[in-house]
Amino acid sequence: MTAPEVLVNRDAEGLAHAVAARLITRLVDVQSSGKVAQVVLTGGRVASVVYRAVAESPARSAIDWQRVEFWWGDERFLPDGDPDRNETQAREALLDHVDVDPARVHPMPADTGQGAEAAATAYAAELSKALSAGDRDGVPTFDVLLLGVGPDGHVASLFPEHPGLHSEDVAAIAVHGSPKPPPTRISLTFPALNRAHEVWFVVSGDDKAKAVRLALADTGRLQIPAAGVKGLNRTLWLLDESSAQEIPSSIRAPRT
Repeated sequence: MTAPEVLVNRDAEGLAHAVAARLITRLVDVQSSGKVAQVVLTGGRVASVVYRAVAESPARSAIDWQRVEFWWGDERFLPDGDPDRNETQAREALLDHVDVDPARVHPMPADTGQGAEAAATAYAAELSKALSAGDRDGVPTFDVLLLGVGPDGHVASLFPEHPGLHSEDVAAIAVHGSPKPPPTRISLTFPALNRAHEVWFVVSGDDKAKAVRLALADTGRLQIPAAGVKGLNRTLWLLDESSAQEIPSSIRAPRT
């Protein structure tokens, strides 16, 4: 696991465009080695702006979108097409605007009456089908895993002191009683989230500042789940000034 790197942008808009440019560059680099890129998407207010910026960038044409596998770190367990689903937001902002291979887009199951446990089991099975030599913990080794952070320090749908934090033998779980609506969700577990070459936390807003500070201070992951996810090769905290206001200047790179 890697020590975090902290990069701070002036504001949320600048952050989103910087992350979009970084994501395009990363995908091009992965594909230049002959690989199919593996990306884990997140939801949230900044993520949608990032995805839209990627879709609108002239540089997007440098990516072979047919050779990108898209996964999700968590999902609200709602009917297909619900506007609150992370999948819906990602499709509207990015996936509907680039030439993806539908077989390489892997949304978490929607609520069709099967129950969240069955949906989580199905997603874990789908992840296992994508395994390559050297992969562990039932998931492919992701190239980039994007994550937001909640004001309480939650990451994906792993909330502080929640039973799901203790799940170590499965890749995806059903989450019930979420403190943030809707109450039922599906989430990757810590072992799955920690199988990415690069983990990028993308965070904006002063309501996240305390959580960012505690996560970077290595607070226990049961109290601040964001502290429990790190990249195999790189862990980036991509922040705006508001979310970075409580962290010491000694760990910040010069503002971009």
